[in-house]
Amino acid sequence: MQQSAQLDVVTIGEAMAMFIAQQTGDLAAAESFVKRIAGAELNVAIGLARLGLQVGWVSRVGDDSFGRFTLQQLAKEGVDHRCVTTDSHYRTGFQLKARVEDGSDPEVEYFRKGSAASHLSPDDFNADYFGSARHLHLSGVSAALSESSLALSQYAAKEMRARGKTISFDPNLRPVLWRSEDEMRKQLNLLAEYADWVLPGEKEGWILTGYRQPEAIADFYLDKGVRAVVIKTGCDGAWYKTADGEKGLIEPIRVDNVVDTVGAGDGFAVGLISGLLEGKSLPQAILRGNRIGSLAIQVAGDSEGLPTRAALGDY
Repeated sequence: MQQSAQLDVVTIGEAMAMFIAQQTGDLAAAESFVKRIAGAELNVAIGLARLGLQVGWVSRVGDDSFGRFTLQQLAKEGVDHRCVTTDSHYRTGFQLKARVEDGSDPEVEYFRKGSAASHLSPDDFNADYFGSARHLHLSGVSAALSESSLALSQYAAKEMRARGKTISFDPNLRPVLWRSEDEMRKQLNLLAEYADWVLPGEKEGWILTGYRQPEAIADFYLDKGVRAVVIKTGCDGAWYKTADGEKGLIEPIRVDNVVDTVGAGDGFAVGLISGLLEGKSLPQAILRGNRIGSLAIQVAGDSEGLPTRAALGDY
């Protein structure tokens, strides 16, 4: 690879083709679907790119139509994908998603076992490419895909921290992908120790730390050297605490019509990361995160509600 252009953010993850039912109700009864792409880290990459940041996304896709579709969508969104490998041995995963319009959790069926992305490994770490970015975003999804994908997340976190880069970590729990909840808890908490900013949901924090109160969850990670913990508390907004002892609750952005909650956490991460990289204070960045999360839940789809800079307004 030639010398990499400078990136604001680099992230690692899996993309799946996503087929969203066009009729509400049981997936078994759905007769027509629309095709999109999905993936937690991919949603974050797309959201940051829409705000004008230079974003790189590292993954593996199959040498198949879903893989080509993913690359086409990345190009359309302006996400740098020079370090996406087209794998001739393994397929791109996909998922079926029920259509909801009432804010309930949609039924999702995954077809991802043995996917190309699950074969990510430390061999996919390009030092020049990662080193060209000033920030690394990780989530618990890519860590859960396989032992080799977890090893890549660990290696990238260690290397980027050694280079003085900032790191954000969203646990994004996927218990079904882990051998046990104990293993999930152990590995994700170890990964979180590399991060500057840890972004669990309130229930995720309880599962990972054993504590229910936001401040106790925050202290668990702050004691391990994290700079700030932001806990998503759903309809209550987001609670934060920093290593300096600053803490508080940032009120949510109320919406009248919640359509689809999938992708809200990814939207929050987009707002927080972009705000902090632009020099905003932590409360200001959290408010932006709340705003983008509120936009994400007003439309069907994982990334359709992520705004452009113009649509974001003054946040």
